[in-house]
Amino acid sequence: MAVSDSGRSATPVSVSSNGADQAEAIKAIRLRHPWRNVVAVVLLAVLVLFVVDASQREAYGWDNFGKYIFDRRISQAAGYTILLTVYSMIIAIVLGVTLAVMRLSDNPVVKGIAWLYLWVFRGTPVYVQLVFWGLFATIYSTIEIGTPFTEPWLSVETNDLISVFWLAVIGLALNESAYMAEIVRAGILSVDKGQDEAATALGMSWLQTMTRVVIPQAMRIIIPPTGNEVISMLKTTSLVTAIPFSLELYGRSRDISVVIFDPIPLLLVASAWYLLFTSILMVGQYFLEKRFSRGVGQARPEKAGTETGVITLKTGVIQTPGATSDSAARTDSAAGTDSSTDPSGKEHR
Repeated sequence: MAVSDSGRSATPVSVSSNGADQAEAIKAIRLRHPWRNVVAVVLLAVLVLFVVDASQREAYGWDNFGKYIFDRRISQAAGYTILLTVYSMIIAIVLGVTLAVMRLSDNPVVKGIAWLYLWVFRGTPVYVQLVFWGLFATIYSTIEIGTPFTEPWLSVETNDLISVFWLAVIGLALNESAYMAEIVRAGILSVDKGQDEAATALGMSWLQTMTRVVIPQAMRIIIPPTGNEVISMLKTTSLVTAIPFSLELYGRSRDISVVIFDPIPLLLVASAWYLLFTSILMVGQYFLEKRFSRGVGQARPEKAGTETGVITLKTGVIQTPGATSDSAARTDSAAGTDSSTDPSGKEHR
């Protein structure tokens, strides 16, 4: 054991075979967290009490819950909810990418129009927008195609051209595209400017640079919030009753509850279907994030036979064979004498 100058013992050391000092392993003691365990037990107890109480409470109507959970009308409504979500997100993503590129444009008019679009659709509630889309046929009773200030070539009734379902899709998509535009713009800005310059130096066009260089690298930033927006869109479809469109999950559950005069079990039925779809989307989002984050912030596992280690290097002076004897002679003369005299005869060190 080594002893310091003050007389106190220092860290124990051992001498290895090559003569290097090697510190002994430190025995780590795990830090205890008693209050953390107490809080966990309390939370579990509260959860168990809630579940037991809910299972015995008649107001939840578990018999009607089991009766309508797989009802044909509820299953069809779940299908409409999925269609609303998929169609709305496809349109929203396409519009969002377009608006993001417009926001990054050097043209002030294009940039201003994109900013105005985002200002309107992000600044007003989605429920109010859906109400306006429900009144679209009242505002524009007919859709006419032709030259301005002349007789139209074609005139079609709005109700005959656009159904309530597609009005709901358009209303949800236009609102969501404003948020997707900001997500895509943030992803594009996260890519280093040198990537764009390198693609231009290789002779790529703007479209090739965006589709082959910028967007693939930006997907790592775009995927997580986009997954959250898809889950949010799934739940936002419950607001299309403002149009009104009541064939989706929440609207259909509400219609059935009005008939049987028992709203609580039907609300639980709709919640169970929403939780099922949300869980599936969360799993898909996890694997997408894992796919696009490969090689970022993670060390790749080493394969057998490719282990890495420390390579010991020895440095020195490379001498030619003829200069070896001369250098040895100079070394011996320097070691044998440690003083010299100058021309005046004075000896000095």
